[in-house]
Amino acid sequence: MGNQIYATLQLELATLVRHIAALTPNETPGNLDRSGFLILHHLKTNGPSGIKAIANHFKLDISTASRQARVLEAKNCVYRMPNPNDKRAYTLAVTDKGEADLASYRKAKIARIQQLFGSWDETDLTEFARLLEKSNQAIRESDL
Repeated sequence: MGNQIYATLQLELATLVRHIAALTPNETPGNLDRSGFLILHHLKTNGPSGIKAIANHFKLDISTASRQARVLEAKNCVYRMPNPNDKRAYTLAVTDKGEADLASYRKAKIARIQQLFGSWDETDLTEFARLLEKSNQAIRESDL
């Protein structure tokens, strides 16, 4: 495989990120931003988790994950569960309000995605989703 395919991937990924960011820049359905949505989704899917595990999952610095978690905590979307073995440590869990905000955000974003990709046939959508999922998994598993 030549470098041209990687150059094309780089350009198309950068363009995709730019387009996605520009889609709904001022909309925050469910009182969430993208990072809040991702953390809440992670907690809802995987159960309560500590800041270090969240940071590792999203390849974030611990201070960044901690700041994003504090925002969610201030919005009453998550709560801290103390670690009985280490009084300094805690795990985060989703509140009922967090679940409601997560559902609202997801519903609004899915509606927007349906508007954008509604003309695609199901086979193409399924393949696109599969490849996006595969690429995200490769990134999560990388050392980069």
